[in-house]
Amino acid sequence: MSRYDPAQIEPKWQKAWEEAGCFTARRDPAKPKYYVLEMFPYPSGRIHIGHVRNYTMGDVVARYKSSCGFSVLHPMGWDAFGMPAENAAMERGGHPKDWTYGNIAQMRGQMKPLGLSIDWSREFATCDPEYYGQQQSMFIDFMEKGLVYRKNAVVNWDPVDMTVLANEQVIDGKGWRSGAEVERRELTQWFFRISDFSGELLDAIDGLKDWPEKVRLMQANWIGKSRGLQFAFSTVDAPEGFDRLEVYTTRPDTLMGASFAAISPDHPLAKHLERHDPKIAEFVAECRRIGTSEEALEKAEKKGLDTGIHVRHPFDEAWEMPVYIANFILMDYGTGAIFGCPAHDQRDFDFATKYGLPIPPVFVAEGAEEADLSEAYVPMKSERVRYVRGFAGDEVQTGEAAVDAAIAFCEGKGVGRGVTNYRLRDWGVSRQRYWGCPIPVVHCEACGVVAEKKENLPVELPYDVSFDQPGNPLDRHPTWRDCACPKCGAPAKRETDTMDTFVDSSWYYARFTAPHANTPTVAEDADYWMNVDQYIGGIEHAILHLLYSRFFARAMHICGHLPKKAVEPFNALFTQGMVTHETYSTKGKDGRPVWHTPDDVTRTADGATLADGTPVDIGPVIKMSKSKKNVVDPMDIIARYGADTARWFVMSDSPPERDVEWTAAGAEAAQKHLTRVWTLSDRIGSLPDGKPGTGDEDLARAMHRAIHDVTQTIEGFAFNKAIAKLYEFANAIQKSDASKPVQRQAIMVLAQLMSPMTPHLAEDIWAHQGGEGLIAQAPWPKADPAMLVDDNVTLPIQINGKRRAEISVPKEMPASEVEKIVLADEAVIRALNGGAPKKLIVVPGRIVNVVI
Repeated sequence: MSRYDPAQIEPKWQKAWEEAGCFTARRDPAKPKYYVLEMFPYPSGRIHIGHVRNYTMGDVVARYKSSCGFSVLHPMGWDAFGMPAENAAMERGGHPKDWTYGNIAQMRGQMKPLGLSIDWSREFATCDPEYYGQQQSMFIDFMEKGLVYRKNAVVNWDPVDMTVLANEQVIDGKGWRSGAEVERRELTQWFFRISDFSGELLDAIDGLKDWPEKVRLMQANWIGKSRGLQFAFSTVDAPEGFDRLEVYTTRPDTLMGASFAAISPDHPLAKHLERHDPKIAEFVAECRRIGTSEEALEKAEKKGLDTGIHVRHPFDEAWEMPVYIANFILMDYGTGAIFGCPAHDQRDFDFATKYGLPIPPVFVAEGAEEADLSEAYVPMKSERVRYVRGFAGDEVQTGEAAVDAAIAFCEGKGVGRGVTNYRLRDWGVSRQRYWGCPIPVVHCEACGVVAEKKENLPVELPYDVSFDQPGNPLDRHPTWRDCACPKCGAPAKRETDTMDTFVDSSWYYARFTAPHANTPTVAEDADYWMNVDQYIGGIEHAILHLLYSRFFARAMHICGHLPKKAVEPFNALFTQGMVTHETYSTKGKDGRPVWHTPDDVTRTADGATLADGTPVDIGPVIKMSKSKKNVVDPMDIIARYGADTARWFVMSDSPPERDVEWTAAGAEAAQKHLTRVWTLSDRIGSLPDGKPGTGDEDLARAMHRAIHDVTQTIEGFAFNKAIAKLYEFANAIQKSDASKPVQRQAIMVLAQLMSPMTPHLAEDIWAHQGGEGLIAQAPWPKADPAMLVDDNVTLPIQINGKRRAEISVPKEMPASEVEKIVLADEAVIRALNGGAPKKLIVVPGRIVNVVI
């Protein structure tokens, strides 16, 4: 070997792995299985260094488990439906399908040079008819099991793009793409009954022991279990049919502090009133121009309109309160009606202050004589307070105890009942757009809504659509919508809504077990491969994707597509940190920053400049972003340093759950180390065969210690610590003067331990040293426990209380012998300067103190 040349060795070994079928997943009942999966990417057109980190983590685990004798499934696919492809078609021309598959081809071409141990034979995209046809089949199964239904719902409607927007697509009350003011509109939508599983999904979180605690907490908070009181106010001066106003509250202990009631603009009473009162109709229309998310309502100015209707307090007929229509109440939460207790809720306090309503306190801080009414007093429910209008008299108790007392009191008086509610609402999956999975139902005048026959699946998207005007192209297609009713054969119309793209990613893990089957799954394959043993992805998917996947696994089990054990599909979850980079900018003519890529900038000791000498402002280290141009193209890194350098660097710099800052200096240092390992192997290979050596046992011990430590750190997902141990072991080999056979064994073991991180370099060293077969198929080395027992102990030497040296001696060496070695140490000789120590104290196994 003349020099380390990644451009030559990396393609060579990738070809060898492919020809040997190293990474083809095989169902082998004689072997334990291991399923490692990274959250699959959206085909945007370019991978970034964050992808490299994410997929290298999975690859380290997959290669390691394969070496340990597992049958490994490590697949890759593409989350390929969604609005970006449609936007590209509208903005640049072309077709979403062509744009998507072109990007997939480009990104696959960028990923393969990384040398990932992926079974590419299982690759699919969610926009493949073969995939979404099986998704349609499951939708029909869900319909038969009552897991899918259709109802009117209030949605975010973009009047320019003429489509429903998810809450996250509404920014400051405007559509994220069109910039139009979003409206709340009632449409007929398809829903999955995920709320029926609220309690089960919540209770099962306790069993997800190998998930990050923060993710489990986020899931629990999103499901949102609460215990409260549901009751009804009687109304005064209300229209016929509205003699009661149902309310659900989690703080029934504050009922004695109520000063108003309020309803959602979408409440049946508000809808009735708007039909008969122009002023109310105008106000309700204004309210509907706010998005439907809690965040949008929280940010909006709190407004209300007095309806002129009153309600009576359930414990005092003379106590009447006004009923407002309020813009901050959603119909989807509780009953769409609340009572306001302004003394103990800041939102209610602001509302009551604005409209001049009373603010009667219910409790005060423990020890306080009277309430401070300058703002709402909102203690924790576990905090002890003194109730002045409680249900158990004037006493000190926690909010939790008071809630229980209030529910018991109200139930005893026949006022309402205690109810356990969940924040989780059913999952609306209807989207008014083209590039998604068509919902497989038809609308027949005689039969109503009818599921398509499975033999007619997939219901494929038509290619000949136009994006020259807003709205869903499927609504405008001349023929696609027309069909025959599957039930009676009469002319009918297809559903033109497509599914939320979260549906596509909620079951892909199951499809990978049998990706080309003519059913959603195959029982034998699902039973063997499920569950996913290690799932890896970003914290940004900690709530919806994981929650929807957990629901889907349960629904698939109910429909016979997954075994019972797979209702929690991910045994272990790891959320990796981001790859970051500092930002570079100059000021544009309008004073706004002009961003520059790292390649455009030259760093100097004094700062940074462009090629023409223009000074550059160095900004903070942030997540890589195309808009800020602080991105590093992995293809450039591979061309400059090689894939192994990129893989080594992203694994080495920080713990995998934390962010890592990409720096050119760090990449160069990684490449230098890999070159050093290459050179070390070359040197060992050139040693004469009969070369004797000293330190054979020391190097052997270092080798077995490295095997043990690297194994432990990979198992513990501490990849940066594994790499630190590999640095130590490489240094030990470098410094060793052991015999050639021992050095050769050590460098081969080093290659095996490095192979999950730097597979190409490891493979080349293995071949150069005469290893049998491919290192990718070699068994993982095992540490000899006897070699991990260290017979020596390191003792620090303190001279007059300060550590000056250390010695390594046998554990059982007598103190008198230790003293002789200490007195022969150079640091001690210099300190004594020809004299004798005043004291020399040996603490066996711990320390030596020399007093001069």
